[in-house]
Amino acid sequence: MFVNHFFVLASNPFIDAYTHSDFLGKLIFIGLISLSIISWVLIIYKFLSLRAVQKNGVKFYQEIQSQKNQLLNVNYTASLDEKKTNPFFHLYQVFKKQTIDILNKNKKFGAQETKEHVFLSPTDVAFIESQMQAAIASEINGLEKNLYILSTIVSLAPFLGLLGTVWGILTTFSELQSMTSGSTHQMVLGGLSLALATTVIGLIDAIPAMIGYNYFKNAIRDFEVEMEGFSIEILSSVEMNYRQVDVVYG
Repeated sequence: MFVNHFFVLASNPFIDAYTHSDFLGKLIFIGLISLSIISWVLIIYKFLSLRAVQKNGVKFYQEIQSQKNQLLNVNYTASLDEKKTNPFFHLYQVFKKQTIDILNKNKKFGAQETKEHVFLSPTDVAFIESQMQAAIASEINGLEKNLYILSTIVSLAPFLGLLGTVWGILTTFSELQSMTSGSTHQMVLGGLSLALATTVIGLIDAIPAMIGYNYFKNAIRDFEVEMEGFSIEILSSVEMNYRQVDVVYG
C-alpha cells in the first residue's frame, strides 16, 4: 500500500515538472502554489465572515422588529464579538446617536412652547439619513477588505503560468542546441512539462479566485441593499414618531 502511494506521488506530473525544472522554474512553481494557498485561505475566511455577518444582521433585525415601539431604546443582548461583526447594529448605533443628539438640541434651543413636544424637521431627517449612508459606505468598505487580493490573483496567476510556459519552451530549445543527441530527450520532456504544468496551475489558481471574487462582490452588494432598506425602515419609523403634524385651518 505504502509503495503504491509512493509510486503515484513520485510519478505525479507536477512533481516531475518541479524536480526537472531549473531555479527560475522552481520559483515560478513556488509562486503559483503560494497564490493558491493565499486564495483559498482568503476565500474560506471571507465566506465564514460574511455568513456570520448575515446571521448576526438577521438576529438584530428581529430584535428591532420586536421592540419597534421603543426604537431609540432597543435592548440588544449579544456578545461583544457578535456586536463587532454586526453592520446592522453599527447602523443602529449611528442612527440612535444622531437622532438623540438632534432631539436634545431641538429641545434645548427650540421655542418655549415646543420644549415638551420635540420634533424632527425635514432637514434633521435628511442629516440623519446622510450619516447613515456614510455608515453604510464604511461597513461595505470593511466587508470588501482584502478582496482586491482575489482580483489580483485572477490576473496574476495566468500570467505567472504563462511565464512558466514561455520559460519552459525557451529552456527546451536552449538545451536542444547545447546538449548531445543522446541526452536531449530528457531535457525536452523536462522543459515541456514545466511549460504545461505552470499553465495548468495558473488556471487552477485563477478559476477559484474568480468565482470567489464574483460571489463575494454579489453577496456584499445584496447585503448593501439590505442595509439600505434597514436604514430607510428605522428612519421612517422615527420620522413618523417625531414629525410635526401639519395643521390645516378651514
